[in-house]
Amino acid sequence: MAQMASLYADHPLWMWLALAALLLAAEIGMGSGWLLWPAACAAATAFIAKIPGLNFPGALAAFAALTAATTLLSRRYMPKPEADGPDINDSAARLIGRRGRLVQALPGALRAMVDGKEWPVEVAGAEEIAIGAAVEVVAVRDSVLQVRSTPVS
Repeated sequence: MAQMASLYADHPLWMWLALAALLLAAEIGMGSGWLLWPAACAAATAFIAKIPGLNFPGALAAFAALTAATTLLSRRYMPKPEADGPDINDSAARLIGRRGRLVQALPGALRAMVDGKEWPVEVAGAEEIAIGAAVEVVAVRDSVLQVRSTPVS
């Protein structure tokens, strides 16, 4: 323990930069975003620790204050992800509004080619659509596209 205290007393800048690097490496590994601010604050504390007469408890207090302030400010001013927005992992939901062609029309098994992939479809409404007709996706339910006929554009 005495060696660590001696090492810190001799090289406070490098000790804080090492902590910043460790926190940043952990953030990269986890990808949560929560360790980004403490990593930046540890880097800032590295330079604050160079102030003559500032000991370890003072630098630690500066680190804690900076981390608390930046975390609270980031929570207040950083944009929040929209909870009700579309799920970027739901490829079917992103097809709403896209156009394709009906490629198979067997009883109970309609399929359409939309964005280079064949999907099971149901026709929205009571209209009949012939094979090869242009369709537009109007909704998605349980990975089945709801389509309607659309004029060729």
